[in-house]
Amino acid sequence: MTNPSLGFLAGAAGYAGLEPHHKPILMEDGSRSDAHSLSVLPGSCPPVARLLQNRFGPLIHHSHAELRSQMTDAELLSCLRAITDPEFGKTLGELGMVKRASVADGTPTIEIVLPTPAYPGQDRFQGLIDDAVKAKFPDAPSASVTISWSVKGKESGGKIGLRVKNVIAVGSGKGGVGKSTTAAMLAYGLQSFGAKVGLMDADVYGPSIPHMTGATGQPQIVAVTDNEGRTVERLKPVEKDGLKLLSIGFMVGEEQAIVWRGPMLHKLLTQFLQQTDWGELDYLIIDLPPGTGDVSLTLSQLLGLAGAVIVCTPQKVALLDAVKAISMFGQVKIPVLGIVENMSGEIFGRGGAAVQAEKSGVPFLGEVPIEAHIRVLGDEGRIGDLFADDCPAKDVLTQVCRNIAMQVAKSLIESPELPTLEVL
Repeated sequence: MTNPSLGFLAGAAGYAGLEPHHKPILMEDGSRSDAHSLSVLPGSCPPVARLLQNRFGPLIHHSHAELRSQMTDAELLSCLRAITDPEFGKTLGELGMVKRASVADGTPTIEIVLPTPAYPGQDRFQGLIDDAVKAKFPDAPSASVTISWSVKGKESGGKIGLRVKNVIAVGSGKGGVGKSTTAAMLAYGLQSFGAKVGLMDADVYGPSIPHMTGATGQPQIVAVTDNEGRTVERLKPVEKDGLKLLSIGFMVGEEQAIVWRGPMLHKLLTQFLQQTDWGELDYLIIDLPPGTGDVSLTLSQLLGLAGAVIVCTPQKVALLDAVKAISMFGQVKIPVLGIVENMSGEIFGRGGAAVQAEKSGVPFLGEVPIEAHIRVLGDEGRIGDLFADDCPAKDVLTQVCRNIAMQVAKSLIESPELPTLEVL
């Protein structure tokens, strides 16, 4: 970079008795740059020489500083890759979170891609990036940072034709702890972040998802073209509020009981997963039946789950059964994402699930308070309104959903490969 005042400076140097020097300088990035300096000649006019040195010397040195402070795209990328992510404890380079980085007119322009839209405190990246860049290039301006997201997953349903990045099971050791409410809440919560979500009701003997969501109608049979170009028939899920839903409750009357043996359950679950056109989803939430029956085994044999969320209430009798659920998921090689304490408050107590999670060595995912508002919305088929701005429980429920999404992402980072299933 040549300073515009250097032309005048060279002309005035003769009168002042200054000798301009011109030599190349090797920059930090290996490039070469022009450098200018002035030295006083014998017999010159010292006052004029000093005037010129005082007037233009800082200008020249400032020009050199500006030149050396400019960074290349490669240097910027190197800075970014070394930043440690505050949530995952690994560098952005290791996580592959730097999608784009360039320098235009001296300003760094950066795009960071997150593995889930539920990532907390996304505005922290501005400060982290500015600090890292200025540590190496102090004169660099504040970076232009864009945050985007792309849900990562093990794509575990690919072997049966599912285009779902993460399948999350919601289970419990016993009934009556609010498992279905939590499953529906999780589906709507993940959707509120912007993700594409489906909700499958595998609780065949007590399907409650249709009522909680207020969805009606029956799944339709449609003709689709598979990957091999064949035309096949598939179930099309019912949609409500942009959420894809499937339940036996859409196919039978509200008062009709389901009296099936295990093989019938296996056949239904296979149809719900393998013969249903779910489309492309970031998350598929599966509401399991309570207890430690064979549905979880069927799921583990059909596809690899991102993990299971265990729901329990704070009292000891529920926690004892939650421990059994943890053991069951461990036996069928389904990772346990953590425990959610439901109905937390004065009636059933608070904190029991957190204590049990620590004892069992699994994450505690948060508390869902025992509030009448949650029960009313579920009864009225408006469970999705839990995430409306005027819902008093919105913040705490959003945090629980955020914790689960982040735990899915952490699980993927720590164990990117699917576990080997032992057939029991």
